[in-house]
Amino acid sequence: PVFHLHIANFSTEITETTRLHSDLKSWTEHNLFRLHNLKDIDSKMSFNETIFGDYCAGAENATDPGVIALCQVYNLASDGGAAAGELSDGVNTFFLLFSGALVFLMQAGFAMLCAGSVRQKNVKNIMLKNLLDACGGAIGFYTIGYAFAYADNASDSKTFIGNKNFLLLSFEGSGGDWIGWFFQFAFAATAATIVAGTVAERCQMAAYLAYSLFLTGFVYPVVVHSIWSGDGWITAFRDDPWQGVGVVDFAGSGVVHMTGGATALVAAIILGPRKGRFYDEDGNPLETPHNFPPHSVALQVLGTFILWFGWFGFNPGSALAIDNSGSAETAALCAVTTTLAAACGCVSAMFTDTMIEKSSTGEVSYDLTMAMNGALGGLVGITAGCSVVTPWAACIIGIIAGWVYIGFSKFLIKMKIDDAVDAIPVHFANGMWGVIAVGLFAEPDLMATAGYNDFPGIFYGGKGELLLCNFVSIVWICAWVFFLMTPFFVVLNVMGMFRVDPLEEEVGLDISHHRGAAYDMSGAKKEDVEELMEVRASKHGKVEVPKEVANAAEETTA
Repeated sequence: PVFHLHIANFSTEITETTRLHSDLKSWTEHNLFRLHNLKDIDSKMSFNETIFGDYCAGAENATDPGVIALCQVYNLASDGGAAAGELSDGVNTFFLLFSGALVFLMQAGFAMLCAGSVRQKNVKNIMLKNLLDACGGAIGFYTIGYAFAYADNASDSKTFIGNKNFLLLSFEGSGGDWIGWFFQFAFAATAATIVAGTVAERCQMAAYLAYSLFLTGFVYPVVVHSIWSGDGWITAFRDDPWQGVGVVDFAGSGVVHMTGGATALVAAIILGPRKGRFYDEDGNPLETPHNFPPHSVALQVLGTFILWFGWFGFNPGSALAIDNSGSAETAALCAVTTTLAAACGCVSAMFTDTMIEKSSTGEVSYDLTMAMNGALGGLVGITAGCSVVTPWAACIIGIIAGWVYIGFSKFLIKMKIDDAVDAIPVHFANGMWGVIAVGLFAEPDLMATAGYNDFPGIFYGGKGELLLCNFVSIVWICAWVFFLMTPFFVVLNVMGMFRVDPLEEEVGLDISHHRGAAYDMSGAKKEDVEELMEVRASKHGKVEVPKEVANAAEETTA
């Protein structure tokens, strides 16, 4: 009230310009009624803030109540703006911490899925490899990977590789720096762990750790730099992106999943199939490839659900912020499109496989593996465009992802390429499909909201610039990964460091490499069971030994 009584008197104190007086009055009255909304104040203070600050700094000894009231309001609003900035940083840091933790939880999903998919004799081995993925990824990305992936963009020039923040030594210690590294590390570890399932049951541990370090320390970071860094040569995050738009791969269908999937493809070809998969003991091709059934369907389903859950950090978290309406809208849309694509991919793959079976055999069955991998394929397919496509488009992307998975899985079998968990069709094939889908279904308004230039996809009237950019990214990722990983795995193979000994493979890697089987399947000894029955008989009369107990004891003795 005091301020409003003196606002007219205060206007006569302003001698600079009539406009300055008008700006001061309107700005002050606006903030008097909205001081509770710190974020709003922070966004409104930019207009003539310097003039207000200079004026109040020179009026420290003012006695006019109007001047005093105005400067008090200005100081309070300035403090509120600073507090709003700190609050915004804290909210964004927590958002990335939570999202990064969800992405890291996907390591457990991969571990469960792979463990359930392999035979019982190799469970320890595949679990340890998934654990070492996280360890190798952390070390590789900390030492050199992050430095190669991102640069400070001081020169505003396009570069092939980053060159700053080795060992994080150049970090200024802000929360944004630290949490940025953590979030990106979780993605790097995901790219590395994709290969674990493909080479399961036959790959040496030393080779696996070496590959994990090489991928996260060099191969993957260069791909990241080209597409996600502001210095990248095909990035969308420049004032002058290639073709006016650059590559749009929001959360990494190409950057993460194609890179890991392409590596898995090279590894599977050079490593060769598991014994008995496509050839008999004499090396003759089998008429029908032998399928190794999973030892635990329950673990497979658990892993699938954990991965789906983790994807809600992978895709929405790639908004990188949540403190403004645009980022919040993008993150929310990502959650919806991610859900729909996974659901449609699951249904598409399972029922398509059912219809194929019915047309060829006349029988009808529903394959759980098809359902699980179809869902994962849908998740990979939507990752690139989750922020720039509408829900109906996400459904179409998921449906096609199910078909892509089935087609590429059958292609690998025809080519006698052994993928123990079908990671290549899920991640490599559907990674390509996801990148292409952006060029078809990107909606221009959603592109602008997500921080890209508003180039539309083909189905929204686009002329093909976006599709061209994304197609080039597919060629680039394939060329880069094949160029580096092929000689890497060939050298390991020639040195005898890649594949385990045939006898060790036959016995199982748990016994041959990890001091025993994963499960203790031994039962009670037969003599102990007989003694127990005698004790009970002495107390209660004659006691019949249950048939199941007797059989278990005999099997244990045998």
